Amino acid sequence: MSMEIRLATRPNPGRPNEDAAVTGDGFAVVLDGATAEPDTDPGCHHEVRWFATELAGRLGHLLAAADSASAPLTEILYDACAGVAASHSGTCDLTNPCSPSATVAIVRENSGGADYLVLGDAVVVFRAPGGRIRVVSDDRILAYDDWPWSRLREVRNVPGGFWVAGARPEAAHHAVVGSVPEVDVAALLSDGAARLVERYGWDWPALLGTLERHGPAEVIAETRKAELDTPPGRFHGKHHDDATAVLMRRDGAPAPAGPERPAQER
Repeated sequence: MSMEIRLATRPNPGRPNEDAAVTGDGFAVVLDGATAEPDTDPGCHHEVRWFATELAGRLGHLLAAADSASAPLTEILYDACAGVAASHSGTCDLTNPCSPSATVAIVRENSGGADYLVLGDAVVVFRAPGGRIRVVSDDRILAYDDWPWSRLREVRNVPGGFWVAGARPEAAHHAVVGSVPEVDVAALLSDGAARLVERYGWDWPALLGTLERHGPAEVIAETRKAELDTPPGRFHGKHHDDATAVLMRRDGAPAPAGPERPAQER
């Protein structure tokens, strides 16, 4: 099976992009770096952007290796996190609960289908032959959606809390993983792009339809339009966010069946 892969990423306007992504032959990765807590010492000399970019690079290297096709995605993520941790353990306090971290989405082709891994609030969406859509997410963080940042460190990467990629490689073993037997389309989205559905009234068929017809950049453009059309403060969390979208589409897949955008937007 051969797949076309397209990628777009845009920063939160006026800020550096803390998302990172990497693609290769048969795989794609999206990372969303967790913005540093305000007025908090993270114990690390590196910015969140450095962490996300470094982790993306190591994941790309491991996934491109000749023997990676049979390696569990959890082990690939574990090794990548361990590698990043080793690279700055001598200069930074990696025991600090506020050290840089990121959410992760990975899709890797297998024979006819795909393997996936999701850790944190990234989203993976599959469209199977016949049009069935499957959404893979990790919703554990939603239990703490209204918690202040100063308390999230108490439940980050601890049993019973939520897990993200960071200085503790064992977080990889808590990821949501699995496989789909057949796939025409896969979309990997940071939460800044998934908010079209999660906040702004779109559904997954509409998002996939726009993604396939017009590409990842158009999904992000529609996200920015929805943000600008919405009064600040209506939703909890950032009004604008970094947004990254990746489209993986099987060669010969039928044309998208979903609408370009929700009916109320047409």
